[in-house]
Amino acid sequence: MRALISSIEERLDAPTAKGLAQAVSRAIRDATLLPGDQLPPIRRVAEELMMSPTTVSAAWQLLARSGTIRSDGRRGTTVAPTARGGERYTRALRHESPVSLDLSTGIPDSALLPALVPVLSALTDPTTPSSYLDDPVLDELRTELTRDWPYAADDLLVVDGAMDALDLATRALLRPGDLVLVENPGFPPLLDLLEDRGVDVVGVPLDETGLHLDGVEALLPRRPAAVVIQPRGQNPTGVSMSPTRARRLAALLKGHDCVVIEDDSSGPISTSAPISLGAWIPDQVLHIRSYSKSHGPDLRIAALSGPDSLLAPVRHARAIGQGWTSRLLQRVLAGLLRDEDCARGIASAGAEYARRRELVVGRLAEHGIDVAGTDGLNIWVPVRDEAAAVLRLASQGIAVTPGSPFSVERLAGPEGHVRVTTGLIRADHLTVADLIAEAASAGAWTAQHR
Repeated sequence: MRALISSIEERLDAPTAKGLAQAVSRAIRDATLLPGDQLPPIRRVAEELMMSPTTVSAAWQLLARSGTIRSDGRRGTTVAPTARGGERYTRALRHESPVSLDLSTGIPDSALLPALVPVLSALTDPTTPSSYLDDPVLDELRTELTRDWPYAADDLLVVDGAMDALDLATRALLRPGDLVLVENPGFPPLLDLLEDRGVDVVGVPLDETGLHLDGVEALLPRRPAAVVIQPRGQNPTGVSMSPTRARRLAALLKGHDCVVIEDDSSGPISTSAPISLGAWIPDQVLHIRSYSKSHGPDLRIAALSGPDSLLAPVRHARAIGQGWTSRLLQRVLAGLLRDEDCARGIASAGAEYARRRELVVGRLAEHGIDVAGTDGLNIWVPVRDEAAAVLRLASQGIAVTPGSPFSVERLAGPEGHVRVTTGLIRADHLTVADLIAEAASAGAWTAQHR
């Protein structure tokens, strides 16, 4: 530790928080400090460099906010790994060979998205607010959004998709070392994001009606800063939270200094009704609803609701970055939401996704493979050997996603799951299901030699 502190001292130009942060950054740039290296305790650094613990703590906060260091559980504060651009997400979408049917993406079927031409043609007045100081949310869109919002929210913020909302919320409300509870399995980009924030991520299992209450209750003494859930069509399992589970989870979290971040990414294409813990604990909930899967990924629009105490720091983070979501795109979404033909089309798309899911799930059940969940674009299929199942299907021109990137902690052994985007199976559902069933029982040898 003394040699490490000496290397920082050699690079210290000024005995200030900023000066110390720059010295540590130089040591990392010079490879004197490497990713994963443990930093000395704040008090030790303060004593050795004859600085106040407050100054050292402020330097560590600057480094943490920049992503240079992070809290690493029992190891203390460590140098953060070099950014690798979403390792889990990259692994989830990696293809080793060409495919003819890509069921790995989790995206909507483009044929089931609403046509934009009628709405765009109806925009006879091309003008949009031209000032940087205009309200970032158009009144006409706010009116449409609140029509079927799952609870009476104080206010709404419009952002550039669900991941933008999650990025803003976690950046504004979480600090390195905070404990965050997530669903296990969870969504790889969210897990990548939380790991990049330097928080302590703990997975809680799911059952058919949502997050395990016992798992949450057991972790409450550790004072989690946030719980992140997908209330409908959970990705990857397709589980939707029941009203009873939502009410009991809200009662469990009520009064705790813990924000609930709800990512309703399936949104209007879900077959289950909108639901939010905000109906019971509105002061603790940020509810996100995305319109990408229902109305078009390129609209890049999601809405975010919550109390002012939670939305204010998110607004601030937004104001110093993107500022607002294109008001032209907001007008397009508002037009889609109030168009009756579009509404019928969205309902029809949701029913079609459900039909495709049920056909595949029903066929898998005939093979003795039980698949949980009832909603969304994806199914979570248990397999004997994860790598073998992916390889077996790839050899038949079908791409699916290996389950390991969705796990908060990688379990030992080959057994696991694959995620299959049934929403993209337009035809031959039973044939595809038969191939998935064969792959689910494949082992490493059979996958390569059958």
